Amino acid sequence: MFKNRSYCGELTIQDAGRRVELAGWVEGNRNLGGIIFIKLRDVSGTVQVVVDSSATPDLVAAADQARSEFVISVYGVVRKRDEKNINLNHPTGSIEVLADSIKLLNASLVPPIPIETKDQIGEDMRLRYRFLDLRREEMRDAIIKRHRAMQAARRFLGANRFFEIETPVLNKSTPEGARDFLVPSRINRGEFYALPQSPQLFKQILMISGFDRYFQIVKCFRDEDLRNDRQPEFTQIDMELSFVDADAIREIVEKLLKEIVREVSGREIQIPFPKLSYTEAVDRYGTDAPDTRFSLEIVDCGGMFAGSKFTMFNAALSAGGVVRGIAVPDTGAISRKMIDRYVEEARVYGVPGLPIVKLGDGAAEGGIAKYCTPDEQAQLRRIFNISQQSVLFFTAGAHDPVSAALANLRLKIARDLGLIDESKLNFVWVTDFPLFEYSREEGRFYSKHHPFTAPQADGIELLDSLTPDQADMVLARAYDVVLNGVEIGGGSIRINNPDVQNKIFALLGISPEEAEEKFSFLVEALKYGAPPHGGIALGLDRIMMILLNRKSIRDVIAFPKTANGRCLMSNAPSPVSPDQLKELNLSLVGK
Repeated sequence: MFKNRSYCGELTIQDAGRRVELAGWVEGNRNLGGIIFIKLRDVSGTVQVVVDSSATPDLVAAADQARSEFVISVYGVVRKRDEKNINLNHPTGSIEVLADSIKLLNASLVPPIPIETKDQIGEDMRLRYRFLDLRREEMRDAIIKRHRAMQAARRFLGANRFFEIETPVLNKSTPEGARDFLVPSRINRGEFYALPQSPQLFKQILMISGFDRYFQIVKCFRDEDLRNDRQPEFTQIDMELSFVDADAIREIVEKLLKEIVREVSGREIQIPFPKLSYTEAVDRYGTDAPDTRFSLEIVDCGGMFAGSKFTMFNAALSAGGVVRGIAVPDTGAISRKMIDRYVEEARVYGVPGLPIVKLGDGAAEGGIAKYCTPDEQAQLRRIFNISQQSVLFFTAGAHDPVSAALANLRLKIARDLGLIDESKLNFVWVTDFPLFEYSREEGRFYSKHHPFTAPQADGIELLDSLTPDQADMVLARAYDVVLNGVEIGGGSIRINNPDVQNKIFALLGISPEEAEEKFSFLVEALKYGAPPHGGIALGLDRIMMILLNRKSIRDVIAFPKTANGRCLMSNAPSPVSPDQLKELNLSLVGK
């Protein structure tokens, strides 16, 4: 049995007349009084099985008993369907299998979620019964295409001299961003491993060890608040290369992504990808992960409103802030209710409001029109390049909250007005990030990416005397790749000079003792001939979510967690026994 099994979805008209053995799940059963039709499903798809009126009573009985989600095997002959019954919209719609034997392999309870429906099913139910949800076509398709993407990555990287090398899952805790997941050690009582947030240190060690091109499709773990594009455990296509510069790394990544897109969707993308500096991305789109599938670009209006009588603008500019805005074609689709919603959402980012004005060929109308002089109206037409009646949304205040509010606004408006071409795949590189961020509340510098990112050459001399006001003057040799407004990968050229690495640690407030405790093996390795090197990590989950046009990465992961980090199917995390806690020298102090 099963030695010569064929796959349901792979049968074609060329198989007509061939005897086949099939096995799978019953997706549907119709008894038309003498003729029984069974829709049989396996991982490759479905095919119609027919038991006709000449069948033996035992065969008819077996077919009639094959209910939804029963597991059966079928022996029969492939035949062409009658012309009137051919379904060209289905891969196996031109053939069927005339059964001469059906065996019941296992029964099934009535599924609590429908398998064959295209209707929406509550996510909690889908995750609770994930073993059934994965039988559904859209989930089966996602997991198979994810497999193909990983195989494409392995083929491409293997063909380009990369070595696939595994790095440790149990390592020491080096919290420098998200929280670590900790694993207590039974043998070394009172000590803990940490699950890796990334293989960063080990892949740099591999470069120092002489393996000049490393990759790994690797699980990483971060104990952070979850969103639709985040999970506590996620998968990266991780790479590191020696004797390269940023341009060479970006070229390899573009070719890899081209292969993945072709394998998953059959589409061709254009390379090289366009590049934006960090400053240009934030100035034009309000974010360092811009969605470039539509315009609605942000424009700085501070210069023209320098003498404005409008209190919000005047106060912001007097305090050293900015006035910025976007222009939206006025098709009559933007209602007062929508504007009120946009205002409330903008205030979440810390801006006072979204004053508007309507502007076309004639005089300005509505909103703050009375505060706009004819000269200002003319300037607005010019800087926004207005050629039709438009609604202009402004906001004012400190640069960062204004940028964040307008970045959110342009996305909301584009979605509400249907301005986004969902068929597009717009890749863009964002480069020239600041190396540091400075927190005035905490009085310290933070790494914009991570503390192993190399500074650009003209910023190295500033490291010895960097002040908070100069935080954005040292640029990083870093680069992010963004797809449709989602960061799908980030990387950099790394520091390979131990003196520079120690200067970075000092600026970040990491004492020599702390650096020795957390990063001693990397700092020591850098002293033994570290080559110039760099790399990137691509988020496989996010890539698949976008390529398959899914709303959440949970829809492209076989067994994901919920928004509060639970697996509803296995009910993890769960309590452990007192004996296990005692063995690990742990005790619970309260829930």
